[in-house]
Amino acid sequence: MEMLFATAIGILTAGGLYLVLRQRTFPVILGMSLLTYAVNVFLFASGRLTVGAPPILRDGVTDYTDPLPQALVLTAIVISFGMTAVVVMIALGAYLGSDDDHVDDQPEGDMDKPESLS
Repeated sequence: MEMLFATAIGILTAGGLYLVLRQRTFPVILGMSLLTYAVNVFLFASGRLTVGAPPILRDGVTDYTDPLPQALVLTAIVISFGMTAVVVMIALGAYLGSDDDHVDDQPEGDMDKPESLS
């Protein structure tokens, strides 16, 4: 189980970093979303991976799951959804205002020329 979670975290992180390093706005947004999912899975896995155990310790229960990482992940999901919506709207407004979605604010034709010559 731990190996599956570690592999999922690694794949999400690698895909997120690849997309964050792209030159366009929307792949960067998708990469940030993948990175937040990787952090969420990491936080969830930090609370001892037990299957079928209750999150609250009661009489007669010897094995339980830590509820704090579950609450942290739930909060992080809500915050990341809201922030992704805000960033998408900002990126959409920037694209509609300039007809260009480059991250570095250079037009597509000027990528080969140094900034001091233009």
